[in-house]
Amino acid sequence: MKKIVLTGLSSFFLMLACNDIKKTQKPMNHTPPTVEKITKNLEKHGDARDDNYYWLNEKENPEVIDYLERENDYYEKMTAHTKDFQKELFDEMKSRIKEDDASLPYKLNGYYYITRFETGKDYPIHTRKKESLDAEEEIMFDVNKLAEGHSYYSLKGISISPDNTMAAFGVDTLSRRNYTIYVKNLVTGEVLEESIPLTTGGATWANDNKTIFYTKKDEQTLRSNEIYKHTLGVDANDDLKVFTEEDETYSVFVYKTNLKNI
Repeated sequence: MKKIVLTGLSSFFLMLACNDIKKTQKPMNHTPPTVEKITKNLEKHGDARDDNYYWLNEKENPEVIDYLERENDYYEKMTAHTKDFQKELFDEMKSRIKEDDASLPYKLNGYYYITRFETGKDYPIHTRKKESLDAEEEIMFDVNKLAEGHSYYSLKGISISPDNTMAAFGVDTLSRRNYTIYVKNLVTGEVLEESIPLTTGGATWANDNKTIFYTKKDEQTLRSNEIYKHTLGVDANDDLKVFTEEDETYSVFVYKTNLKNI
């Protein structure tokens, strides 16, 4: 028999699937859920089309939620025979990943920053050390603790103030890339009352250590289209809008330039 050799992850999936597919049973013949067609005419760039399912974008509509629940139930029933295979596949992939790993340290404004993982834990631990890698470790964020009670948790966009005392960061608990920005006092460990929803998660500090600039998203499209200025202690509803990108084909972001290179 002629031997075919595949490389990379594709060969791994193929070989594992071929070895275990015979262990699975055939799925039961369940009837897929149906949904009502409601025609909506859409026009863009001079083209018109009818979308029978546009109404499914109504995320809060009870009928949409009911349909999604029926879809999920159908999926669970149709794939029930693969549960053992799914677990075996997951365990195989996990066994190939180094769990107690760490990023290379990088130095910024007097501190070395390191992101590390611990065996058996799902989320990273963000740390820093002052001036030397031999210095005592300071844990800024243990995402494993922050994620407790959440089925999904993503922390991103950690931004340290110029005086190294504050950290702005974004949190998404819905997996929609819709981040709420918070600010943590790294001296006291307190998370301030600042809460800025519907952002990209990142923030840029001004040199006064009390002002941050951030990008907000359009609530419908999640396109990052507006830049705002926020001062600590001020209600986010009163934040100053600095810029709006009206062109729907563009997104915006904000960062601090290195003046030495200008």
